[in-house]
Amino acid sequence: MKQAVYEFSRPLQVDRVPKLGSHERLLADSRECAALAARVGIPKIHSFGGFLHVSPWRGGGLKITGNLEAEVDQISVVSLETFTEQINFQVERFFLPQRESQSTGEEDVDVIENGSVDLGEVLAETLALELDPYPRKPGEVFHDVLESVEPEKVSPFSKLKRP
Repeated sequence: MKQAVYEFSRPLQVDRVPKLGSHERLLADSRECAALAARVGIPKIHSFGGFLHVSPWRGGGLKITGNLEAEVDQISVVSLETFTEQINFQVERFFLPQRESQSTGEEDVDVIENGSVDLGEVLAETLALELDPYPRKPGEVFHDVLESVEPEKVSPFSKLKRP
């Protein structure tokens, strides 16, 4: 099986996580930010990173919680102007080895591949899923457009009503 190559890769070996867990601080460099911006379809990512707590879960699995923080440029769907926004999203993900994830049948559990979990990809996926697909500049509103009134529809039976 071919190993996936991610824009922001920070692999963590599952067997190296202590029993009490570990705290991980991740920061992307400018090249990684540019690649992530292209991936999620936004003009620019100025900064991208997160603070995660990784702890053992269900024997051989991992529970990952924390925050994703980023400063991104987006294009307003109302004015089509580019604006910069500070974003902060909560992260909560669960991972189990292949054999255990199949036996539990839980939909929200990811698979541990090759004994590691890519924490950078966890943050990148969170960004892709949480970004507003219809961003607006702060304070910007969309005004309703008055549509013209449709003419009264003429029924084919209207001639029968005439005397």
